[in-house]
Amino acid sequence: MHALTAEQYARLRQLAEAWTHAHLRDAKASPTFNPRLAADALCFQRHTDPELGEQLVGALVTPVSLWLAMVPAADSAEMPEAGSRHWLALPSGEYPLETVALGESAWCRRLVLLDDLSDVASRPAASRLAQQLMERVMADGSPGDGSA
Repeated sequence: MHALTAEQYARLRQLAEAWTHAHLRDAKASPTFNPRLAADALCFQRHTDPELGEQLVGALVTPVSLWLAMVPAADSAEMPEAGSRHWLALPSGEYPLETVALGESAWCRRLVLLDDLSDVASRPAASRLAQQLMERVMADGSPGDGSA
């Protein structure tokens, strides 16, 4: 596995910052808002999609939800139409991702896996949750098949 570049890490940081700028105010009104968490792009790794080419796949943790997220590995990719769908094939199965805009210049494809993180005790706990998610989706077998 190849390490991400400094530019790719910067793009992922910008993705989390874009979520914060676009959604934090509204998220605070949610009954599931967790003030102990912040938007953070975690556990991203390179993935070659047969249709889209080189992508970065990982978890976006927010104060209200946990996403399986995918962004192009290169910054030059143009945003597809918001709401458009793409099936992401990973070792554990196929996942339907939806294109979402996060502000004027940031976007990703995402699948909301958990929509209530109110009981997550801390940012390190959210990081562990993201790591467990990525271990499961990148492993052979279904995420819910009981093999861990």
